[in-house]
Amino acid sequence: MMRASRRHGAANQMLVWLLVSAIVLGTLVALLVWKPRHRPKSGQVDELFVYCAAGMRYPMDEIVKHYEQEYGVHVNLQYGGSNTLLSQLEVSKSGDLYLAADDSYIKMARQKGLAAEVIPLAMMRPVVALRKDSKIEIGSMDDLLTPTWHISCGNPDAAAIGRVVRRLLTKTGQWDALRNLVTENGVFKPTVNEVANDVKLGAVDAGIVWDATAAQYPDLRIARLPELDQGVSNVEITVLNSSTDPTAALHFARYVGARDKGLVSFKEKNFPVVDGDAWAEHPELTFFAGSVNRRALAPIIKAFEQREGATVNTVYNGCGILTGQMKAMKRDQASGFPDTYMACDVYYMNTVKDWFEDRVEVSDTDIVIAVVKGNPKGIHGLNDLLKPGIRVVIGQPDQCTIGVLTRRLLESAGIYDKLIQGNVVSQTSSSAMLVPAITTNSADAVLAYRTDTRAEKDKVDVIPIKSDLAKAIQPFGVAKSSQHKYLGRRLFETIARSRDAFESVGFRWRLGAEPGTASPVGSAGKTETEKEAVPKKGAVTGAKPEPAASAEGIDTAAKKATTGEGSKPAGAAKSSSNPGEKKKTHATKNDGPATPSKPEPAKKTPPKTGAGSGPPAAAPKGKAPTKSAAPPKAASPNTESKNK
Repeated sequence: MMRASRRHGAANQMLVWLLVSAIVLGTLVALLVWKPRHRPKSGQVDELFVYCAAGMRYPMDEIVKHYEQEYGVHVNLQYGGSNTLLSQLEVSKSGDLYLAADDSYIKMARQKGLAAEVIPLAMMRPVVALRKDSKIEIGSMDDLLTPTWHISCGNPDAAAIGRVVRRLLTKTGQWDALRNLVTENGVFKPTVNEVANDVKLGAVDAGIVWDATAAQYPDLRIARLPELDQGVSNVEITVLNSSTDPTAALHFARYVGARDKGLVSFKEKNFPVVDGDAWAEHPELTFFAGSVNRRALAPIIKAFEQREGATVNTVYNGCGILTGQMKAMKRDQASGFPDTYMACDVYYMNTVKDWFEDRVEVSDTDIVIAVVKGNPKGIHGLNDLLKPGIRVVIGQPDQCTIGVLTRRLLESAGIYDKLIQGNVVSQTSSSAMLVPAITTNSADAVLAYRTDTRAEKDKVDVIPIKSDLAKAIQPFGVAKSSQHKYLGRRLFETIARSRDAFESVGFRWRLGAEPGTASPVGSAGKTETEKEAVPKKGAVTGAKPEPAASAEGIDTAAKKATTGEGSKPAGAAKSSSNPGEKKKTHATKNDGPATPSKPEPAKKTPPKTGAGSGPPAAAPKGKAPTKSAAPPKAASPNTESKNK
């Protein structure tokens, strides 16, 4: 009996060991197979609140489902008319994102200081929707205005479709007739979906909806009218300034606007979509920048990276070297071509302009003569550089913009060849190495950018050069081949909001200034060409030396955009004639990277709620988001209101 007991105990022990082994093995297999859901990098955000135009319900429901599965972040969608939602978010001053059916609402939100970054998604046009079994045939707006017909239309004071229709028909002189017909025989609805449902159910004879909305209803057919066909509406999503985690909000906005993520759903729902960026959880931009831009750009880029949750791989060098690398990449079909490029002057941008979208002129700076503090050699103008024993250092024309512009300036003064053969002791590959030649006593005079002298005000004096050729204009462009064009355009927008950062280090600001400059335009991707600004040739004269000004603190682009201007750089002016032929000489090494400043993190506060106007309390994770109730039949709208 004892032997049987022992055998039974051994069997139990073996069973326990088998069970434990199975559990351990199962755990190991689960760890190998299980893939954790990633979250946006900024913080442990669990929920985002989105004001969303009702006409986007079908693609957005699908997009949110995929996003929640991939990232474990609950997205609470509140649907409604674009204008109604704008009024709600303005009152509540809460929420993370706003998706409008027409970009005019996004512009108003930005003008009111409610919104920041914008990502374009799709385009729509207004059409007349009819049931497929309807006998009505409509070819023009006059046909639609048949007195006995019942028409459903979006309320222009609530829905984007109504606002666009009112704008179009006011121009043709037909709005009053349509408004009266709808008021007497039809209905104004707060959302485009409700208009489509009216037609589907046979409650009206026809309705004016978006073409993309009608495509969601198999029972409907559409009639395109010439009076409405000009009303292209751009669908955009914007990050709200009320967001407690703008980086997480941008992560979702980029997901919605990615051509291989959210835009797939829009396209499947028959929306004509933009050519969005490729999706990347943590996108990277390669940014080639001429050395003169470093002091202004470094802190701006740092702030942009932290807010966007992106990396900007910035390469500073002489523009001759940078453009040479671009040409080699194109020739050899090599990777690494920059997504964005900011040159020291339009000259080198022009050499690669076919590979970039229309450039924008951001800033400019003077070319000056920099000398040792106190000006012991008595240098007061360009001709003094020819004095015996004066050691001169200039930029190398094949490798940097300052070299090209210096050659042009000296040729205009008639002294280039004589100076090269005489007092020029070295030529550098980068503008950043010119002023150090003075501070290390390697030269008596250098031709440098005024901005490069400011950091050495205690060691350097500046001699102004009175010539229109003594100027460099810094243009910005986004590469046509970039997989992240919209991210590059948002980088430009960040730069465009950073005037203080440029002026504090000595640049003059050109965006939105006098003719010859450019400014950003609508984020739908349109551009406008500004007037040309061709430098005039002027007399080159001497001047008394002035001390280099001190560098001031840099504003790192914390100021929010307050206009409705969009995300794509506009076409800029063409300026600066091409300098003469190049001559190869010795070049020196470029300087090292600068250390950018760190912006203050965003403050977290819980979303607010408003009675009837603001967003409702966020729905618990796993529950359906709160929807806004449909208002009753709206009163007849009378005239266009800018703020509705």
